[in-house]
Amino acid sequence: MPHNTHLYEEVSKTCWPIIYSPKYNITFLGLEKLHPFDAGKWGKVINFLKEENFLADVMMVEAREATDEDLRVVHTQRYLNRLKNCILESSPEWSFVVATITEIPPVFCLPNFVVQRHVLRPLRTQTGGTIMAGKLAIERGWAINIGGGFHHCSSDKGGGFCVYADITLSIKFLFDRVEGVSKATIIDLDAHQGNGHERDFMDDSRVYIVDIYNRNIYPGDGFAKRAIKRKVELEWGTGDQDYLMKVDEHVKGALSDHEPDVIIYNAGTDILDGDPLGGLSVSAEGIIKRDEMVFRAARSQNIPIFMVTSGGYQKHTARIIADSILNLYNLGLIDHLEAI
Repeated sequence: MPHNTHLYEEVSKTCWPIIYSPKYNITFLGLEKLHPFDAGKWGKVINFLKEENFLADVMMVEAREATDEDLRVVHTQRYLNRLKNCILESSPEWSFVVATITEIPPVFCLPNFVVQRHVLRPLRTQTGGTIMAGKLAIERGWAINIGGGFHHCSSDKGGGFCVYADITLSIKFLFDRVEGVSKATIIDLDAHQGNGHERDFMDDSRVYIVDIYNRNIYPGDGFAKRAIKRKVELEWGTGDQDYLMKVDEHVKGALSDHEPDVIIYNAGTDILDGDPLGGLSVSAEGIIKRDEMVFRAARSQNIPIFMVTSGGYQKHTARIIADSILNLYNLGLIDHLEAI
């Protein structure tokens, strides 16, 4: 029997299926400035949507933090323990493992209780938001978690700023708890290969993975690539025309190959031209068009879809995410319908 969880509790039918919490944002002693990731990106997206009078606080779903029991649906206890204790016996209170995963070396020098509160709690809350988005997508047809998309984390290993396997968790929760959900498609359009969920679903025929990424950058996980059903490896500097053509072809092809009960869309904005880690050259307009293509494909076939925002390492990516959500609304691809 599935454990009791507050992540699947009912939410008000008056709320949009847009999940967020101010707790998503990582701000502590300037540590967030030591990684190219904008650790306040999520709050900026919400502020832009508020400025456009699209959202108010009472209209959003408040994300809840995933508990250890929630996380153990996918993660091994050994992995969770390693996030709490250093593997070096001489300094058990320091945070070596978290520093390695988040790629912020000074985190190693902080007591773990500080890291738990200021780094891991925000990421656990975003993970809870992704799990909640899965349930809401089934009920409303779509959902957007303004955070999440930690696609480099698998059940027993994190990396690339990804500490918890929120994509895997959201799918496992749906399979375990929602009647009629037994097949899922992951559409991973972050610039990096999504090796975490690929490792987790390596031998699971219920999950079909589409991954379109820069072949030349992190993580280059050859083993994980075996799980990808539609693998599209891009070269440096791929721009709008070639990129969007491939997205259109392979998203439609994937939904023809495998008829899922739900789609999780990893909508990384690190494909943006000039991104220091993505190495691609897609414009802001191209990203907005990409998201439109994915939602149009899902909605035209009445397949529930939920989106997570994943990577994006430039200060103006928050504005692009907000503009994309507004575009989806203006085109009627997301709407505010009460739960069925």
